[in-house]
Amino acid sequence: MPQELKYRGRIAPSPTGYLHLGHARTFWIAQQRTRAADGILVFRNEDLDAQRCRVEFVEAMYEDLRWLGLNWQEGPDVGGPFTPYSQSQRREFYLEAWRKLRDEGAIYPCTCSRKELEQALSAPHDDADEISYPGTCGAKPWSARDFQSPAGVSWRFRVPDELGVGFDDDLQGKQSFVAGKDFSDFLVWRRDDIPAYQLACVVDDHAMQITEVVRGCDLLKSTARQILLYEALRLAAPQWAHCDLVTDAGGVRLAKRHDALSLRALREKGMSPTQVIESFTK
Repeated sequence: MPQELKYRGRIAPSPTGYLHLGHARTFWIAQQRTRAADGILVFRNEDLDAQRCRVEFVEAMYEDLRWLGLNWQEGPDVGGPFTPYSQSQRREFYLEAWRKLRDEGAIYPCTCSRKELEQALSAPHDDADEISYPGTCGAKPWSARDFQSPAGVSWRFRVPDELGVGFDDDLQGKQSFVAGKDFSDFLVWRRDDIPAYQLACVVDDHAMQITEVVRGCDLLKSTARQILLYEALRLAAPQWAHCDLVTDAGGVRLAKRHDALSLRALREKGMSPTQVIESFTK
């Protein structure tokens, strides 16, 4: 992280359901790290999935996180120098990155019909990662002149085989992955003309000058993918801090289907913000 840059952290929820304790813990840690660095916390609304995002979940995100005691200095509801802060309004930023990757030959069109086309829009997790892709379309001839827009096909990043991708994580220590082994050619743009999570995340974190990304450790492998995108786009990557996950009584990572552990449900049960924070900081 360049010394002259002020610390800029971010929280980036997706309004596809009510936020749960796992989200709360990660976002709380992001705020604590921002405050410790006397920095700026950015709220980004990751609402690209129009079919699953709902207005009531957007409103609940703001309300529940404010109730918990989180405060951000930039975001869709407060403005800031890097507007818009909702991904659904940032298409031109993603298109610019797609064009650069296309012209560099770093991505290729894919006509395969696979289940991961539905998965690539949201942040993947260890138990729901992108399905390994055998590179079927990677060797097919194509010309950038034939594609003035990404619409109509999927687009995959060409992963260099056997390339080691490593990074120092401030919470999890040194991390190391092997491209082509730990993950394959991954999606950056969906067939239905929507940028996938990996590309949108990189583009927005750079554009919003995020200096440290705080998120769950289920996204460690995504970080390796994103480092390759940063390099291909010739952008400086941020620092990384991946939090341990909050699990249920059976040891399963919390998801938005765990309604009983959503912030909304805990509020309705009469828990205070202090009690919620204590539940994940003991």
